[in-house]
Amino acid sequence: MTHDAFAGWEQRFGIHGTDVLRGLRTVLDLRGHISNADVRRIAGELGLPVAAVNGAASFFADFTGDEATRHVRICEGTSCFVSAGNHTVPLAEAALGVKCGHTSIDRSLSLAGAYCLGYCYASPTALDGRTPVTGPDLGARLLSPAHPPPPPPVPYHNASRNPVVLAGLLGAEEPWQVWPEVVAAGSPATVLAEVARAGLRGRGGAEFPVANKWQAASRGPAPRFVVANGDEGDPGSFCDRLLLESDPDRVLEGLALAGFATGATRGVVFVRSEYPEAVEKTLSAVGAARDAGHFGVGVHGSAFDFDVEVVRGAGSYVAGEETALLRALQGLRGSVRPRPPYPTSVGLSGRPTAVNNVETLAAVPWVVRHGGSAYARLGADVETGTKLVCLSERFRRPGVYEVEFGVPLRYLVETLGGGLKPGHRLRALQVGGPLGGFLGPDDLDVPLLAEALAAAGVALGHGSLVAIDDGISAAELLRHVWTFAAAESCGACTPCRVGSLRGRELADLLPGSTTALAQQEELLDVMGIGSLCAFGRGVPGAVRSLVRVYRDELLAGGS
Repeated sequence: MTHDAFAGWEQRFGIHGTDVLRGLRTVLDLRGHISNADVRRIAGELGLPVAAVNGAASFFADFTGDEATRHVRICEGTSCFVSAGNHTVPLAEAALGVKCGHTSIDRSLSLAGAYCLGYCYASPTALDGRTPVTGPDLGARLLSPAHPPPPPPVPYHNASRNPVVLAGLLGAEEPWQVWPEVVAAGSPATVLAEVARAGLRGRGGAEFPVANKWQAASRGPAPRFVVANGDEGDPGSFCDRLLLESDPDRVLEGLALAGFATGATRGVVFVRSEYPEAVEKTLSAVGAARDAGHFGVGVHGSAFDFDVEVVRGAGSYVAGEETALLRALQGLRGSVRPRPPYPTSVGLSGRPTAVNNVETLAAVPWVVRHGGSAYARLGADVETGTKLVCLSERFRRPGVYEVEFGVPLRYLVETLGGGLKPGHRLRALQVGGPLGGFLGPDDLDVPLLAEALAAAGVALGHGSLVAIDDGISAAELLRHVWTFAAAESCGACTPCRVGSLRGRELADLLPGSTTALAQQEELLDVMGIGSLCAFGRGVPGAVRSLVRVYRDELLAGGS
């Protein structure tokens, strides 16, 4: 497909994209399920092919369940997997009397799995309708859903010389202090220069220089878009939920500054449906910002027009990848598309689009206010600034910590996290989510730097650290990783779609099969070379790092 043809295709199906998601969501909220007649009606109202609307209705987990009056989602993320000893789903099934992925005979209850609900610091977790339920007695709490104890708030702490992303939450800065002055008297070039001077990189895992992305988008023809990627799906990470629920104004101010720098007049915040409170808080913050004059026509008396809408996701891990996210926003299946063209030239509705992670945008107001040089003095020469790191439930002191790049993982695990809770011994550390990788307890002197972590065989990813204790076997953990890969593959390419299923089959043969390990290695080669996106190409590194840490246990009893 040529560049022009691709742009036209994106424009054709992007016009009513958010209306597709909203239409399907409205039906789901009203009746608890979506019928074929609903799909045909929505397609007719929007003037779209039925196949286009059905693509979204059949792809996203939220839209594919049976009719039920009560919907319970069980978190199957790594922290819940560890904290419940691989029994999170069985606990819920035993308590509710329904198999995961099914609906009760009387249609009073449906039970489904989810990656991830963002309560990794208080796991295991379930979402009962819109109510989060957490704690080791999860099954008992689900049996009494009328008055469940409220989940604990996200603990957060600053361990940097200056809080940047957490500045608002810690009371160091009020929101919307930068935006009015910049939009009234500043220039896009000034904002771009400060962000470039800061060396700010994407915090969602790609580590791409933010200023470079914004400059690329600004060179394209108007209209342009900026998108806040709030689809934080990495099991183990919950910092974006913290920001969207507790300090959405900082994210919105960063998005506005991104819009100003790129010349975009419209911004979109895409928030995952697994974070219902984050959706509500962000919607409320957008309304308040609009009332305060931060959004609208001629913002703060300037010639710049800018407005924001909030779109609720529908349940897909891979939709956090920027091209899949843009397809989801356009009402299409949330599957990855080839690049080039890149979103900075052909993005939302075929227009130049800059997509940035929530944490990335939350750092921008501080950078613009204090200057890029002040930000660059934090962290390390090769990687400047700060990072939010999430520590899971198994740590003595779980929560979100803002740290400077360059600190050793051992400092995060032992000093900030306090090591593991009594009765548990660290067997492995999952870094950067399910596609990040695993390190052994003797490998923690690696600094928090993307290149150093890559050299150690793991990826920084979203910045999560999930402690795996010795109560989890190597075979269980390997099956968990492959199960996640198979469940969340978008299916757009054969190496990932088929390879993840085959990997799950091979994991069932372990421990003890050297043949299975050899076949797995061949499979990983194919996935790493042939997969379309970072999801399929990331699985091999994660699996190989697990095998490296657990090799003796995986080979035990083998020949």
